[in-house]
Amino acid sequence: MPLPLDLPGRPDERVLRQLVSALLFEGIVDAGKHVRDDMVEFQWLLGGRDYRCSGAIGPFGRLRLVANSVEMRESADSWVAPPLAQLVSALPGSGPMRGKLLDELLQTIAFCQWNERHLAGRPRRMMTFAELEGALDEGHPYHPCFKARSGFTFADHAAYGPEAGDSFQLVWLLLARKHLRLALPCDEDSFWQDELGPETWAHLCALREQLDASPGDFGLVPLHPWQWRELGETLRSGWIAAGEAHYLGPMGDRYTATQSVRSLLNQNRPHAASLKLPLNIVNTSSRRILEPHSVCTAPVISRWIAGIVAGDPAFAELYPLTILQEYAGVIAGDDGPLAGQVAAIWRESAEATLAVGEAVIPFNALMMVEADGRPFAGDWIRRFGLMPWLNRLIEVAVLPVWHLLVHHGLAVEAHGQNMLLVHRDGWPVRLILRDFHESIEFSPGFLREPDKAPDFLSQHPAYRDAEPDQFYWTDNLDSLRELVMDTLFVYNLSEISHLLDHCYDLPEPLFWQRVQSVLAAYESEHGASDRLAVLGCGQPCILTESLMTRKLLATEPEYHHTVPNTLVAKTLQQRRWHERGHAR
Repeated sequence: MPLPLDLPGRPDERVLRQLVSALLFEGIVDAGKHVRDDMVEFQWLLGGRDYRCSGAIGPFGRLRLVANSVEMRESADSWVAPPLAQLVSALPGSGPMRGKLLDELLQTIAFCQWNERHLAGRPRRMMTFAELEGALDEGHPYHPCFKARSGFTFADHAAYGPEAGDSFQLVWLLLARKHLRLALPCDEDSFWQDELGPETWAHLCALREQLDASPGDFGLVPLHPWQWRELGETLRSGWIAAGEAHYLGPMGDRYTATQSVRSLLNQNRPHAASLKLPLNIVNTSSRRILEPHSVCTAPVISRWIAGIVAGDPAFAELYPLTILQEYAGVIAGDDGPLAGQVAAIWRESAEATLAVGEAVIPFNALMMVEADGRPFAGDWIRRFGLMPWLNRLIEVAVLPVWHLLVHHGLAVEAHGQNMLLVHRDGWPVRLILRDFHESIEFSPGFLREPDKAPDFLSQHPAYRDAEPDQFYWTDNLDSLRELVMDTLFVYNLSEISHLLDHCYDLPEPLFWQRVQSVLAAYESEHGASDRLAVLGCGQPCILTESLMTRKLLATEPEYHHTVPNTLVAKTLQQRRWHERGHAR
């Protein structure tokens, strides 16, 4: 069940191809280009070796490399697929960073191979939301370390990865109040009884009494069972040995992992909260702990965004949008050696928001091809027709995010895992957005209602002397545009436009012309030209984040490179696309 260009049973080829695509896209290697018919041939020299590949250049400069086309010259007239180790060893960056990258690439391949050996192919179109979160096993369509999960063994992958669908209980600790910070929507006893249910809550209270750990002195915090295994010795020799923590063991509802691994769905009660728990693993770009400052700020941010949506009738009438609020947070030792490693964020259930007749899917399901060779959405497209369905999808997916940015001045990270699509028998109905605690940006002067923004300086000591761009606020409006256009267009909808080109012969320029026309209509209807000009959305070239450069160099929080802005009308009309162009 691959992405459009993937070869079944060849995760090694996919990892190599995505690595080279990223190296070329971000300009890490300087390749010569030769256009031949509707394809581009790339050639470059690296580490004293000649390399080549072929493919097409798609929207925003994204590359569509042909499977098995990445080759290294072995002799005068012989080319072979390059060994990953040899290719990575010649890349820029330090030896340790290259070694870490190679390990993550190899582990990605190994976990993909494990999935193929141990998990039978499953039809996904009729799955529930929770089942889909586990079965969407393709991972990030751009980043080559899409299943690295550094720190997981194969047994961990089976027990705690989303693909196997195994469920598990959380581990519970009692921690001294001096180590805890909490942001709860109600009093503590009511919160825990609502979240845990009366039976588990009573059991925990009984254990607390047995330990003579009074509620005034100790509070609860859950841990992922893998994280407890990872931190157990540290906790036992530290807080537990000092009498400042008590281990209560696993109990309560059972949870299953989502695509992000660290976010968990309640298996016993699907309408109960999902939990986001830190894991000391590395996947794609970062270690999956929780930023300490963000845990108790998450409810404040969620209330703010939900208030914006509730206060603007356009979100109900024109751009239907639901915000899954992160309504509670608990963290222990947020400024010590365990910072960000013992914490939890509670988020509303997507399924609890559905009306009768509605269903919900992760948005990135729309990027995938099923075992029968047709897109995940193939039945829906057949039922409604490609263009009517696509036009509705673009309106539902793009306009709520765009309205938040352009009208309200709030940028959200709208990538394929943070977006959920609500549909009725496949017809797009509305968008759900989630995961805000580390991934929003705003500029105070660009906000529609700046007086309603949270007082961040009172939320956490780290904010008081922070520079712009360090946390949520910025004085650079380009950052707002970049966050939205990167996540929504460059690395999200570009995958859907590619799939529709691949499976339905819909030229990508036609897809993006439709997006541009929807945005142009929005600009006219809202008189938004001045705000869009300030954001720089019409520039012929824009900056996008360089995910692989960051992986290799890792001395700056972010790296960027310039790409053509496919949403500039002149570009859409005049640019000659290398895939199939306008000849079809």
